[in-house]
Amino acid sequence: MGPQALAVTPGPTPPPAPSASAPTSPGTSPSTSPSTSASTSPSPSTSPSTSPSTSTSPPPGITAPFGPECSSVPKTGSGSFADMAQQPVATAASHNPELTALVAAVKKAGLTDSLNSSTRLTLFAPTDKAFAKLPKAELTRLLNDKALLSKVLTYHVVDGRRIFPDQLPNGTFRTLEGGDLTTNGSGAEFMVNGTARILCGNIKVANGTVYLIDTVLMPK
Repeated sequence: MGPQALAVTPGPTPPPAPSASAPTSPGTSPSTSPSTSASTSPSPSTSPSTSPSTSTSPPPGITAPFGPECSSVPKTGSGSFADMAQQPVATAASHNPELTALVAAVKKAGLTDSLNSSTRLTLFAPTDKAFAKLPKAELTRLLNDKALLSKVLTYHVVDGRRIFPDQLPNGTFRTLEGGDLTTNGSGAEFMVNGTARILCGNIKVANGTVYLIDTVLMPK
């Protein structure tokens, strides 16, 4: 009986089994964890790259302000998009720091009340820099001739309708002055009459829409 008990004890076969499994478990766990973390970490880089490209060029039908210089509009408070949306057009313009020359010209021409009382309109609003581009003698003559000033300013107004971005490519619009103005372009880049660039467009006001432009338009 003693020799049979000694014959059963050579069970050193279990030790090789753990030694074979031991290298595999530590070897696989470190190799997989870094590879997955490294491969997934670059994904956040895709989100920031897409956000800037859509900020200035809204798809057709989206009625948000757009344009290369919308950043000049105050983010909050007086003159901001939210503030202008609550005011009629002439009052809204008076809150915008880029439109002080236009507001002064509108007052001088006696057009403030008529613009504010319109039920629906679109204003192509020359900025202060647009007025500064006019030769000094021409600007002086314009400001001192009320009839001429009224004619020029009403040429910037399309009464009776809000013009949206999808209407700007190859657009023709009858102005309050009586003449037509044209628009053309695509994406966030549009021109008025081929000479004035839209800097920030589709700004909502209580009774219409405003497009900031970099040139004073002259009726024919």
